[in-house]
Amino acid sequence: MKLFVETSAKLPIVSIAIAFRSGSTFDPSGREGLCRTTARMLRRGCEGWNADAIEARIDTLGGEFGADASPGATTAHAEVISRRLEPFLEICTNLIGAPTFPEDELGRLLREAKAELIEARDSDRTLAARAFRRTLFDNHPYGRRVAGTLPSLEAIGRADIEAFYKRHFTKENALVAISGDVTEKGAQEIAERLLSKLPEGERFTDAVPEPSPKGGRRLVIVDKPERTQTQMVIGWLGTHGHDADHIAWLVGNTAFGGTFTSRLMQEVRAKRGWSYGASSRVGFERHRDAFTMWTAPSSTDAPACMQLEVELLQTLRQDGLTEEELDFTKKYLARSHAFEVDTPRKRVHQPLEEALYDLPPGYHAKYLERVAAVTRDEVNEGLRRRMPFDDLLVAVVATNDDTGEALSKALPGVEVTVAPYDLE
Repeated sequence: MKLFVETSAKLPIVSIAIAFRSGSTFDPSGREGLCRTTARMLRRGCEGWNADAIEARIDTLGGEFGADASPGATTAHAEVISRRLEPFLEICTNLIGAPTFPEDELGRLLREAKAELIEARDSDRTLAARAFRRTLFDNHPYGRRVAGTLPSLEAIGRADIEAFYKRHFTKENALVAISGDVTEKGAQEIAERLLSKLPEGERFTDAVPEPSPKGGRRLVIVDKPERTQTQMVIGWLGTHGHDADHIAWLVGNTAFGGTFTSRLMQEVRAKRGWSYGASSRVGFERHRDAFTMWTAPSSTDAPACMQLEVELLQTLRQDGLTEEELDFTKKYLARSHAFEVDTPRKRVHQPLEEALYDLPPGYHAKYLERVAAVTRDEVNEGLRRRMPFDDLLVAVVATNDDTGEALSKALPGVEVTVAPYDLE
C-alpha cells in the first residue's frame, strides 16, 4: 500500500480516497461497464449491512461515500467530520473489504445504468463527445464507454462482479490518500484498517497500448432529428505528462482556448456570436489522450464556425503566440494555481494522481516553476509539433438532411461518416 497524507486541523473533517490501479480498460469485451458497475455496487450491500441500512448509517453520521471508475483507475471517496470518524470507518471497512453484491441490488443498479444511457441521448454534447472518442480511439480501450452499452450491461451478472472485485480490489493494487483533521500516524492506522479485509493480491501493470493517431481529415455527423443548434468537437491525439514539450503545449492551449479572453472565445463568441461557449482542453489519462475544441453554433452557422476554427488552428500553427499572449497566460496560470491547492484534499490528490497515472516525479510540485521557465520559442515549437493540421477529427451532432452537405463542403478533403444518435 502506498499512502499519501496532508494534515490540517483548520476544519474538523477527514477526507479519504482509496484508488485501485485498475479501470475500465480491464473490462472484458462484451461486458463494458463491468468495472464501473463493480465500483457502484460497493454501496449496495456489505457484510452485516443491506443497502437501506448503509444509506441510513452514512446519513446519520453525516458522511459521504461513493465510488466510480475511469479508464485508468477505480476510486472510492469517503468524507466525514472527525468526531464521527470511528463509526464511519467501521462501515467503510466493510464497504471496501466485504461487499456482498446482492442480486436484487445488482438488478436495480443495472436498470438505473441502462436508463442513464438512454437519458444521455438527450444530451447533444454527450453524444458529440462519445462519437469523437469512439472514432479517435477506434479499436483502442479508450474508445469504449466507461459506463458500458445497453447490450454489455445486459450481459453482466453477479459472477462477473465478484470475479472482477476479487482480482482487482487488493492491497497491492491500492493507493490511499488521507487529508484533513488527522495525524500522519492516525492516517497510517486508518489506511491499514480500511484495507484490512482485502487480500494481498498483485499490483496490476497497465497493458493498454499507446494510442496511435489516425491520418486524414474525418467528419462524423451524429444524425439527430430536428436540431436547430449543433454540438461540435474538433481535435486529435494530444500530449502526455512525459512529453518534453508537455508544459509548453499546456501553456499554448490555455492561450488559445483556455480562458474567456482566449483567441477561440474571442473569435467565435465575442466577435461573431456563433456560440455561447468556445473552449479547448488537453485530455488526461495514463496514456496519451485527446486534445479537443468545443463550440455549439446554430445549424446555419455550424459550417462557417467549423471553417473558422480550422483557420484559427492554421494561424496558430504558423505564427504561434505573441509575447503579450505568453506573458498574460503565464501570469494567469500562476494566479489560478492557488485554486488547485487551496484545500488539503486537493493537495493530497496531486501526489496520488502522480502515482496512479505514472506521471513524472514532482509533476505537480514543479508545475509553476516549469510554467514560468517556458519560452515563446518552446511554446510555438510545441504547437507546430503537436498540431497535425491535415489530420483533424470533427464530430458534430446535427440533422444530416438539413446540415450534413454544408458541413461536408466546409472542410476540404474530409472523409464523412453519418452515425445514428442512438448508436450503442
